[in-house]
Amino acid sequence: MKKIVSACFAAGLLLFISSSAPEASFLDNLIKGAGVVQQKGGQQDEGTIASGLKEALSIGTQKAVSNVSLTDGYFKNQAIKILMPDKIQKVADVMRKVGYQKQVDEFILSMNRAAENAAPAAKSIFVDAIKQMSIDDARKILNGGENAATNFFREKTHDKLYNAFKPKISESMNKIGTTKSYKAMMSKYESVPFMSKESMDLDNYVTNKSLDGLFYMIAQEEKKIRTDPVARTTDLLKKVFGGTK
Repeated sequence: MKKIVSACFAAGLLLFISSSAPEASFLDNLIKGAGVVQQKGGQQDEGTIASGLKEALSIGTQKAVSNVSLTDGYFKNQAIKILMPDKIQKVADVMRKVGYQKQVDEFILSMNRAAENAAPAAKSIFVDAIKQMSIDDARKILNGGENAATNFFREKTHDKLYNAFKPKISESMNKIGTTKSYKAMMSKYESVPFMSKESMDLDNYVTNKSLDGLFYMIAQEEKKIRTDPVARTTDLLKKVFGGTK
C-alpha cells in the first residue's frame, strides 16, 4: 500500500488541477490527512503520510541540488552568488582601481565554479537523511514553521555536507586556478605601497558560502511544497491527502 501511495503521490506532484479547496497548501492537506488517520489509530496510515512527505522532500532537495550544480547555478543566481570575502574586499577595491578588474572578476567566477562542481555530492547525503527520517520527524516538519524541513536538513546534514564539499572545493579551486588567482591578486596588492597583508582560509569560506546557498535553495523548494496546490488525480490520493470534493 505504501509503495502504491508513494508512486501515485510522485505522479500527482508534477501536475496541477483544480480542487474544492484551491487555497489549501500541500502540507495543510498532509496535516489534515494525518489528523484523520491519527483519529482512526492506524499506524500504517500514519506511515503512509510520512512516506508522502518523504517523497515530496526528496523531489524538492534533488531539484535544489540539480539547480545549483548547473553551470552558473551559483554564479548567475544573485541570491546565492559567492562574492568577494568581506575580509579581502579592500584588496579587490584596490586591485580594480589599479587595472585588475578582469582578474578580480575571474577570481569571483572561479569561487562559484568550485561551488557548482561540489554541489552534486549533496544528493546522496540528502537521500540518506530522508531515508532515516522517523514518523516523529515527519510530524514535526508537518506541524512546524515555514522552514521546518530546511532546518531539519541543516541539523542532520550540515557537517556531512561540509566534509564532503570542502575537499572537492579545494581540489576544484586548485584545478581551475582559484587559489593561484588569489595568491597572484594578493601579491599584486601587497606590492602597492603602504598596503598591509591580508589572509584567510579561502577553502573554508567558499565551502560555507556554498552550503548557505544550497540551504537557501532548499528553503525555496520547501516554500513551494507548502504553498503550491497539488494534483489529486485518483480517489486514493484524494482519500489520503484530503481536498476531496
